Amino acid sequence: MNNQLSAQATETSEAKAHHTPTFAIVVGEHSGDTLGAGLMVELSRHYPDAKFIGIGGPKMLALGFESLFAMDELSVMGLVEVLGRIKRLLHIRKSLTQYFIKHKPSVFIGIDAPDFNLSLEEKLKKEGVKTVHYVSPSVWAWREKRVFKIEKATNMVLSLLPFEKQFYDKHQVPCTFVGHPLADDIPLLSNKAEARSKLSLPQQNKIVALMPGSRGGELERLVPPFLASAQLLLASDPDVVFVVPMISEKRTAQFNKIRQELAPELPVIVITNQTQDVMAASDCLLMASGTVTLEAALIKRPMVICYKFNLLTYWLAMWLVKLKWFSLPNLLANRTLVPELLQNEVEPAHIVPLIKERLYQDQETLTQAFTDIHKQLKQNASEKAAKAVIELL
Repeated sequence: MNNQLSAQATETSEAKAHHTPTFAIVVGEHSGDTLGAGLMVELSRHYPDAKFIGIGGPKMLALGFESLFAMDELSVMGLVEVLGRIKRLLHIRKSLTQYFIKHKPSVFIGIDAPDFNLSLEEKLKKEGVKTVHYVSPSVWAWREKRVFKIEKATNMVLSLLPFEKQFYDKHQVPCTFVGHPLADDIPLLSNKAEARSKLSLPQQNKIVALMPGSRGGELERLVPPFLASAQLLLASDPDVVFVVPMISEKRTAQFNKIRQELAPELPVIVITNQTQDVMAASDCLLMASGTVTLEAALIKRPMVICYKFNLLTYWLAMWLVKLKWFSLPNLLANRTLVPELLQNEVEPAHIVPLIKERLYQDQETLTQAFTDIHKQLKQNASEKAAKAVIELL
């Protein structure tokens, strides 16, 4: 009788665990926070009482996510820059490893941040935790042999881009192409007039968005050449309006401090936490490289993309990375759709002519190319990602 009761209790416990799973998620930056929030919404449709815990950003926290550390602690860009934070990063990863081995989640989902997440995933997988890596590392661009580490660390890779799926299939590593949530969220047609009205921006002026990035180091490197370029553009056309979207109040304060030091007389409109609206309202974008360039392509706005590293990081990247392009729009199109400026090229002499060309010339061909990319990536990504995770449970 006691054995029967014990067996029933075990079955009840297992059934409850199945219906109320715990999803461990770790994200390292704002783009990952967006992916994590979309995934949480879809998983919650299947498991309304599910628990979500790990490291998340503001969008995930608003959905009830329990974050064990602040997401900003993982927001470090560049090989050299990581070295200055390595002790803290190792402490966080060790703490998470110990926590999730003790409190085993139903599945662990590392969203991007591969240098941090893959090692964590590998340790957890060895302990019997099912692991998913959401957003493929750029193994097709550099350090291709990382694909074998990914295979050891994960039960499934969820890729946002179609050519990534082809790469994993070649190496026989489980991968599901889910498309990109941004392509689902952003309409095929972005109304410029509506966006300007929403932000109280002038309807008739040419508007240039200055977008130096979401990380502190990016702002330090890119705000000075962006401001200098804006000054030259304004001198040639006094009616140009400059808008600066910032991801947070912290970055807004950092930008305003730099502007006050370098170009206090330059008229700019700083708008916090409405980046997509600013892009939709603009005629051209001067921006840092990153996921935001894909947002810009989906919103169908011309852009000039800049990449500037710490000098040592730059030389290491040049040695390790073998790519014809570094921006997502060009990689997806497999041709040069948008201009890219790298390191020493990021200066007004190069930037200003490219901005003028895009401000005052027809961009219909570019818009059509962006539309083709949009349709390719519009796959109900969060729903497909959630389905792939559920199939592992």
